[in-house]
Amino acid sequence: MLKKTTKKTLKPYMLAGVTTLLLLGCQPEITSPELSSLVADSEGFTPASLHTVAANQAVRSQLPFDDVQDFEDAKRGFIARMDELTVLDSEGNTVWDRTAYDFIKGEAPTSVNPSLWRQASLNNIDGLFEVTEGVYQLRGFDLANMTVIEGETGWIIIDPLTTAETANVAFEFLNKTLGARPVSAIIFTHSHMDHFGGALGLLDENAQVEDPFEGVDIIAPAGFMHEATSENVTAGTAMSRRAMYMYGKQLPRSKRGHIDSGLGKEPAFGQFGILSPTLVVEQDSSMMIDGVPFEFQIVSGSEAPAEFTFYLPEQQAYCGAELVSKNMHNLYTLRGAKVRDALTWSRAIDDALNSQRDTKVYFGSHHWPIWGQERVNEFLEKQRDTYKYIHDQAVRMLNAGLTPAEIAEQIQMPPSLSNTFATRGYYGTAKHNAKAVYQAYLGWYDANPVNLDPLPATASAVKYVELMGGADKIIAAANKAVAAGEYRWAAELVNHLVVAEPKHNEAKALLASIYDQLGYQAESAPWRDVYLTAAYELRHGSPEKGIDLASMKSILLHSPLDNFMQSMATRVIGPEAFGEEFELNIYFIDLEQNYVLSLKNAVLHHKLAPKSAKANATLNISHELFVDLIIGKAGVKEVLFSDELEIEGSKLDLVSFFSTLDKPKGVFNIVTP
Repeated sequence: MLKKTTKKTLKPYMLAGVTTLLLLGCQPEITSPELSSLVADSEGFTPASLHTVAANQAVRSQLPFDDVQDFEDAKRGFIARMDELTVLDSEGNTVWDRTAYDFIKGEAPTSVNPSLWRQASLNNIDGLFEVTEGVYQLRGFDLANMTVIEGETGWIIIDPLTTAETANVAFEFLNKTLGARPVSAIIFTHSHMDHFGGALGLLDENAQVEDPFEGVDIIAPAGFMHEATSENVTAGTAMSRRAMYMYGKQLPRSKRGHIDSGLGKEPAFGQFGILSPTLVVEQDSSMMIDGVPFEFQIVSGSEAPAEFTFYLPEQQAYCGAELVSKNMHNLYTLRGAKVRDALTWSRAIDDALNSQRDTKVYFGSHHWPIWGQERVNEFLEKQRDTYKYIHDQAVRMLNAGLTPAEIAEQIQMPPSLSNTFATRGYYGTAKHNAKAVYQAYLGWYDANPVNLDPLPATASAVKYVELMGGADKIIAAANKAVAAGEYRWAAELVNHLVVAEPKHNEAKALLASIYDQLGYQAESAPWRDVYLTAAYELRHGSPEKGIDLASMKSILLHSPLDNFMQSMATRVIGPEAFGEEFELNIYFIDLEQNYVLSLKNAVLHHKLAPKSAKANATLNISHELFVDLIIGKAGVKEVLFSDELEIEGSKLDLVSFFSTLDKPKGVFNIVTP
């Protein structure tokens, strides 16, 4: 049993929290101090504690919740919506279910930060909207928006969502509502998958099979193909596993679970695809696309390594892509990625602000538009200054010798920015963005020698548990911290015990209940999902299956072969390759290209070259079958010993080579060793 806190300890918090709730017309989930012992209910969750109730209501008193301009903007230009927006794949699996969020209505429950609940309510406003004459947006069909511009001969599609399934439903709804028109051009604003992965869903029944987009301009920023594919190849397995935490993939859609992602509801998980650009924008320039003039601004290296924004002079409309959005974005994303340059990001927004355009409306790849030159300029100014302030203050503090944790604890946003909803940390946060600035300049080492070569987490945890007197004393100390509402400290204490003794069920239950409270209080949607997913896995274990690499097959097939070969090198299991030496030819019969692979010193090298006469073996294989082999869709022995392949040399050497390659399942433990 978990130790319960006393009425004496919790009474002041109960009175403050309940009184505040009653004044606001809300019903608290907790009516008895006894429930604040963080005991899980029948659904596996702990209710919001009185400390959480008080913390969330404090947020309500700090922000201008009476400002309804965002709600008016989010509804402006509404044309139509799909009442039952549930998207299935060809096998009947749910790819997208907007109806799962129908519970987000009215006042925030005590288990959700009211500021995040407000953002989730805004992201629930979905459908087809007119932004300005000839410019439309489909919002709520995926994590991102699909923007559509009326060209002379057809639709110019901006950012065709994440999956073919969601893009297809959105495109069909567009044509059904506004009249059927063909796709005349596709624009990818940047290299993140929620802005290009659904491109193949724009195909219609009459599309040509061999060249389905013949005559359609596909426009993207320079470097798009490399960046769009490389991120998902080299570290894709780890990123996908961590994304399950960041986006709450395993959580129920409920007031105690996942409610939003800050940028939108959640990413769709279906069939991902990509198209190679026919036109690449390398610098700021103007272009006529299907009779519509565009002015492109390159902002690569800000939110994405390959990205542009654009201005429509005839409509006096600025598309900010994901350079700006209606929240603070990530300088470092919790799923894991290269740190983004805060100064480059801020300067790109400044360039847009000072372009002397007579902008009447802003729209972006996420969220809702803003109308009016003055309001657009104020929005851009505050977005610009958010990233520069975090950069400048983090650098000031690191130069004073503060560590990443100290900087994160001390950074304080100015009221002019923190009291603006559009710069609140619904996605990124000032805390982890400040750490990203430190990482960008100084890396992971904080200069304290104790952190130069510390013990691994498990070895350290075992010693901490022993030093603290064992499990019972740690749990008692943690319960005392819980009673005082010190959830961060309580989590740190119990984490030592869980890492040292991962089968200690009482410790895991207590840590899960603490993570519940931290999740309920989080204003950042990813922080909430990370805490609540950790709680879920402490109770239920890690998932048996990760994000299916087969759904990434189209991306992998379009990945430059050089990137794909390099990703193979990162899968060599070093100790199993000690003393091994191989030279292999991998000849792609459909591409008429040969790669020579050499394994020596447990390091795999590759080069595009004619077949080597010294090779142990030559594998003649199609590009697609080779991808299937590497992602595990086809078994190594079954393929190598089948009659479908032509192999020259030693099949056994090929089997030995492939046996040195790791086969990550993408379901590694995170909250337990």
